[in-house]
Amino acid sequence: MDNQEELRRQRRALKEEIEAADRNAFQDAGVFKESGAFQEREAFQDASGRLRDRSPAAPDLEMVLDIPVRITLEVGGTDMPIRELLQLHQGAIVELDRQAGDPLDVLVNGTLIARGEVVVVEDKLGIRLTEVVSPAERLQSLR
Repeated sequence: MDNQEELRRQRRALKEEIEAADRNAFQDAGVFKESGAFQEREAFQDASGRLRDRSPAAPDLEMVLDIPVRITLEVGGTDMPIRELLQLHQGAIVELDRQAGDPLDVLVNGTLIARGEVVVVEDKLGIRLTEVVSPAERLQSLR
């Protein structure tokens, strides 16, 4: 429920932002200047109508379903100076910032969406998702 309320709040904020942008566009075009309250109200109603047309009741995801994304599993990472990097050789061990058994991060186009554990399925590696990041957290990470 909390996620839905957050999405509603964000939708209201976006609607107010679009309405403010439309009002500013009309002011810049001279619609509000010395034109009287009738024309001002009419221009604002036109903007509200366009806003309603932009937000259908149910989002149409059909346009984005075939867009390819890159899924990456991140085991861990470390920082090291170039000097140490150049001294690495076959068989060298690089210590990562994670403990053995910690879940892997699942990234889509560089954005964390889930965590999970490695599994073997028919001689191929896979991941079992153990935690999915909430939509609100994903939006927060994009900012």
